[in-house]
Amino acid sequence: SAASDVYKRQGISYHQELLKEPRFPGIWQGEPEKRRKALIFTAMSSRITDRMLGGRSMAEYTKVALDAMGGDYAPFEIIKGAVEAVNKRKDIHIVIVGKEDIIKEELAKYTYDKEQIEIKGASEVIETAEPPVMAIRRKKDSSIVVAMNMVKKGEADAFVSAGSSGAILVGGQVIVGRIKGVERPPLAPLLPTKKGFSLLIDCGANVDARPSHLVQFAKMGSIYMEHVMGVKNPKVAIVNIGAEEEKGNALVKETFPMLKACPDINFTGSIEARNIPYGDADVIVCEAFAGNIILKLYEGVGGVLVDKLKEGMMKNLRTKIGALLVKPALKETMKGFDASEYGGAPLLGLNGLVVKTHGNSKAREVCNSIIQCVTFKEQKINEKIKECIQKEQE
Repeated sequence: SAASDVYKRQGISYHQELLKEPRFPGIWQGEPEKRRKALIFTAMSSRITDRMLGGRSMAEYTKVALDAMGGDYAPFEIIKGAVEAVNKRKDIHIVIVGKEDIIKEELAKYTYDKEQIEIKGASEVIETAEPPVMAIRRKKDSSIVVAMNMVKKGEADAFVSAGSSGAILVGGQVIVGRIKGVERPPLAPLLPTKKGFSLLIDCGANVDARPSHLVQFAKMGSIYMEHVMGVKNPKVAIVNIGAEEEKGNALVKETFPMLKACPDINFTGSIEARNIPYGDADVIVCEAFAGNIILKLYEGVGGVLVDKLKEGMMKNLRTKIGALLVKPALKETMKGFDASEYGGAPLLGLNGLVVKTHGNSKAREVCNSIIQCVTFKEQKINEKIKECIQKEQE
């Protein structure tokens, strides 16, 4: 193709310049036979690269290490989600980590570009009930540890898992490591709201947070919302039991003035839980204890509401006819409140991207979690967080 020809010419040009350097005396300017061999080698390497990458360089790909063994529906829904992701996007390369024979058997059911998916063996699985610290230390060949080590070594840009939350939180900090200056990495899922979505930070990583942690959460959340989700100058609010500044527990009262004085964020004050679904803030800051309660209540109320709607619509013939009439509009509305549409929750502030999806994630959420890694890499979120934290410490 014209694109691949350009790519090859660029490759040859690069090698021509390289061979002119003093490290290669007499090869390019020297004997015709040596020059011919050098040109053949260059052309062949360009063709091989073109065949392997479809005309792309590896820098243009987002390489995701996917834990195939974690989650309620693993490995079936996890692998299905991986296939959906590569069929949607050609700029993703997925390394599926887990038990090879099971993964190969499942992949054989699907049609996809074989160059975009590879398998990396891991013989062990970390179960949800296992003590996370002990599991990370002992199970070195588990899918979580193997995949996270890929991120640590730069062999993958991101890690995605629906497995043990505790193991992912521990592994993220112990294996991938924190960005220098980040005190505590928070989990930050997106919540559907009347206006679109809001980022809840933290929802499970730091139960006993300090005011300085919450300030960093606000900064990292603002960066994520602006550059990944495209929300300009996102509004930041702290979860409280009232709108007044003097309300709240000791943590909120101490954190409030610190957020107010922070020039890097658009702090709007306190937000009560009932205002969260209305989208009154883009970044909702809290410690993980409150955050996890908000998240789980959100999910529970949403599930009950859907069940009650279905129950009411199926009550009699009249309601069934009405249900048929409103079904298209209702389906579109409910789609906006489906958490799986937004992917997983990133663990922000690490040296690499770690994304935790729901334990009961199915293929669509796994697919969206993988795709969100592309934007994270393209927008250089980690670099922006590093810059923000370094600026804070000056």
